[in-house]
Amino acid sequence: MGDKRYGGRIRWAVRIELILLLALGCVAVSRELTGKWKDSAWQGSVDQWASQTGEAVEVSAEGNYIKWVDFNVTCEALGAAYDLDAESYGQDVHLDWIELLAYVGATTGGKFDKGSTAKINAVAEKLKNGETTMDELTEDMEYYDYYLEAYSAVLGGMVGEFSMKEDGKWQRYYGLKAFSPIAKGFEYSHYDDFGSSRSYGYSRPHLGHDMMGQIGTPVVAVESGVVEALGWNQYGGWRIGIRSFDGKRYYYYAHLRQNYPYAEGLEEGSVVTAGDVIGYMGHTGYSTKENVNNIEVVHLHWGLQLIFDESQKEGNNEIWIDCYELTKFLYRNRSEAAKVEGGKEWRRTLEMADPEVEKHCKKDISMVQ
Repeated sequence: MGDKRYGGRIRWAVRIELILLLALGCVAVSRELTGKWKDSAWQGSVDQWASQTGEAVEVSAEGNYIKWVDFNVTCEALGAAYDLDAESYGQDVHLDWIELLAYVGATTGGKFDKGSTAKINAVAEKLKNGETTMDELTEDMEYYDYYLEAYSAVLGGMVGEFSMKEDGKWQRYYGLKAFSPIAKGFEYSHYDDFGSSRSYGYSRPHLGHDMMGQIGTPVVAVESGVVEALGWNQYGGWRIGIRSFDGKRYYYYAHLRQNYPYAEGLEEGSVVTAGDVIGYMGHTGYSTKENVNNIEVVHLHWGLQLIFDESQKEGNNEIWIDCYELTKFLYRNRSEAAKVEGGKEWRRTLEMADPEVEKHCKKDISMVQ
């Protein structure tokens, strides 16, 4: 009986190996036929495949899409690349912050350290002086396309043109148009807790970032988008899910305030502008019964899920990134809010117009017509 089981295992292992070899062979043939191949197809290397139990890129009928992203860009690197982008806007050579970060990521295997800002500044200087172009620099760079696509998915909607209403007049700007998830003037504490253990319901890693503060602290939309989920979840309590207009990012805000979790009028399908107050910090969740405070510490859990294919939205293929360094970077842009007299509601003090909101609304109107 034991020999039969052993023989069965051997046959099963051989079948798996043959299937994998066949899959790799198909991909190799595809590469030869097209003359192109997303570098992301090989970003996974053998050790990453083993650690993540799968390739970095999934092959489907619709084509290749990224299956795994480790976002390790530091706050300092984000700041250095962003400053170069904003300062060069409107000049002969406009430096793209995501391209700068992707270049460094491709040269270091996605590792960022104290020397990363120097590398960003060095390549930026060459680009500004006209010594080279990013296309020339990355022409033979094996993994650049992967990092560019991955980092664009994380940061794609955070920098661009926008307008702010100041003293009754609209002023146009270019720069950071994403915000810290906590309104200006409200203190919080946090640390890098991504991947730490959670045990309610079942053992699982923490796939978000916790920001500890006071009950009722206004929670702000990091990026403009559409409310895709709103209501009770036994793990997240009262929560909000907002999808970016390009569909690549899903922002998750959880454990919102008991009895008064959301901004007035917010509902599924609502369009929000970055910096809008969307809800209030609390400690709801860990209960199948609605509106229960079973979380010990008052905090906002916010998460960022990347979606390269709709099959990744829910299930075993979800991609959540570590938002700790990103949260530190977004601290430089906090939306100020004021309390509405006679109630619990808070609203932003400076109106913002995001061209992406206007584009989305026009698109919706044209589809209806």
